[in-house]
Amino acid sequence: MRLYLTTLNPTDSVTGGFLPAAAALGWDVTILTDQPDRYPGHDVVAVDVRDFRAVVDAVAAHHRPDVIFSNSDHLQAATALAAEYFGLPGKDWRACVTAKNKALTRRALAAVEPVRSVRIPPGAGLPEGLPYPVVVKPAQGVASEDVVLVDGPDALAAAVAATRERRPEEVLVAEEFLDGPVRTLETLGDGGTRRMLGGFATTLGPLPHFVEERLDWRPPDTAHLAHLGAALDAAGAGFGVCHTEYAVTRDGPRVIEINYRLIGDTCDFLLADLLGVPLHQWILRVHAGEPVSSFDLDGLCAAYGSVVSLVAERSGTVAGAPPDLSTHKDGVRLWHRALRRIGDHVEVTGTNRDYLGLLRAVGPDHASVDTVIDAFRKEHPWVLA
Repeated sequence: MRLYLTTLNPTDSVTGGFLPAAAALGWDVTILTDQPDRYPGHDVVAVDVRDFRAVVDAVAAHHRPDVIFSNSDHLQAATALAAEYFGLPGKDWRACVTAKNKALTRRALAAVEPVRSVRIPPGAGLPEGLPYPVVVKPAQGVASEDVVLVDGPDALAAAVAATRERRPEEVLVAEEFLDGPVRTLETLGDGGTRRMLGGFATTLGPLPHFVEERLDWRPPDTAHLAHLGAALDAAGAGFGVCHTEYAVTRDGPRVIEINYRLIGDTCDFLLADLLGVPLHQWILRVHAGEPVSSFDLDGLCAAYGSVVSLVAERSGTVAGAPPDLSTHKDGVRLWHRALRRIGDHVEVTGTNRDYLGLLRAVGPDHASVDTVIDAFRKEHPWVLA
């Protein structure tokens, strides 16, 4: 079995998840990337992975493909088109484009949920009559970059102008603020059947920014599933893994965004730990044509888990940092993943790029997990000078 994995920069999900999963399955792997020097020890082909035509050409000139897959936000459509070219299982490229572009997502979901959203292309005037407060964000942004809550026309004008300095050619979106607890839905589908894997409750940092500071295990309420399923159907997101973020508003669940890939920031490993399954292998097997009915998703999760983002509170240079580690204490397994090194300069941006490290913990209950997390943070602080 030959897997072609398209990727940009190395991520934990790729290097610690999908590549080991493919090895465990006994598959041959070829990495297609525009950063070939960052994958030593692997069969790597340098290619412009954002261009599906280049991906098709590179695969055709190499070995016969059995699976073409990506977990990158930026590469879903190109990868789906390449898989379709070779007649392999994969996502509908239209759904990938719809999910990636937040303006298209709102358009697709209009018949399912009435969320006011306005597209602001380059050079366009500012929209009038918005239901303030509204959230301004790039239509194809990631990691909460340039996402900000504004409370009126003047603040909207300032936010758009500031974003235009960094993204002069990009489409922006201004949409009504979905006020309520933020939750996630994690799903896995084979194109005919879509199953729920679980979900998390998201704790955000202080507004007007939207930095994710913590995710705690909490599968979606049963009452939310029909609406969320209808939203995913409207967007066409029914194959492979999908990470959907939504707010529980006074009018019910409302989708914030659909990320047509696996949840990140090590939450994928937490999800696998909580379910007790080889999740990355399952995802690859679906892309090899295996139905989700092959997997046991009916077991109950008796554990509790959290991922805590260790966020820089101010700009500075890293003077002290805890190491990467894995430990077991009082029935709780804890992992720390450092994202910065001593000597790195950190400039606070109000985005997920402000993370210094990630803590992942699994234990019997919320209280025991919190106790171990709190103890680690006190004993191993990040220090900025």
